[in-house]
Amino acid sequence: MNPLRRYEKIMEYLLTHKEVTVADLSQQLQVTGKTIREDLTKLEEQGLIVRVHGGAVLAHSDQFGILPSKEPLAKHPDEKTEIAQKALKHINADDIIALDGGSTTLEIARRLEDMPLTVITNDVYIISELATKNHIRLVVPGGYRVRNMLAGPEGVAYVTQLNIQKAFISATGVHLDHGLSIYTGDLIAFKRALIETSAEVYAVVDHHKFGQTALRTFSSLQEISGIMTDAGLSPETVKQYEGAGVTLL
Repeated sequence: MNPLRRYEKIMEYLLTHKEVTVADLSQQLQVTGKTIREDLTKLEEQGLIVRVHGGAVLAHSDQFGILPSKEPLAKHPDEKTEIAQKALKHINADDIIALDGGSTTLEIARRLEDMPLTVITNDVYIISELATKNHIRLVVPGGYRVRNMLAGPEGVAYVTQLNIQKAFISATGVHLDHGLSIYTGDLIAFKRALIETSAEVYAVVDHHKFGQTALRTFSSLQEISGIMTDAGLSPETVKQYEGAGVTLL
């Protein structure tokens, strides 16, 4: 297994368990403890984890853009609500939209009126939320489950055939140089399919994620229509991003 894939596996394990030991990782990934310790050092240098005695914990457990396996994230609820309300202003009856997996997009789904609307999503929490809204046409691409999301070539191939008007994308980090990033490669192909297929693409991220960089970049900021965020973003950051040609909502 190459180093990049090991990093992804380590982050996947941490997202679910919050803490990991060198011994556990060594056994699961079939590499030496020395290799695992070197991997953890690299991840700590990127600000993704914090080393503790005998292992590591997540550095920012609330910033990963992917929900844990058991229940949605509850942190920064006010910011998520504010962003969701902004997104709703861009959604009209009979629209064809896509909701990428994530806690903020889940908040959008919760607040969607039961109106004639087509929604494409790969998030099982969003699927559950929208299944009771009879006027919403729910479209679920195929794939295998990665925690709360569906991934794989089947879903990607399906999405590329659709006429999506507006896509709302989640991310772990937003950075002027590194664009939109996430910690694992499993979901990049699906995100890329949404970005390349949709007429309009909006990143929905709270202000805490600005200036952050995760392991894998999946989009430049120039590829998207705009970033929907909350009022907590500092004026200096707004000026910096708008000066680089990024549309902030």
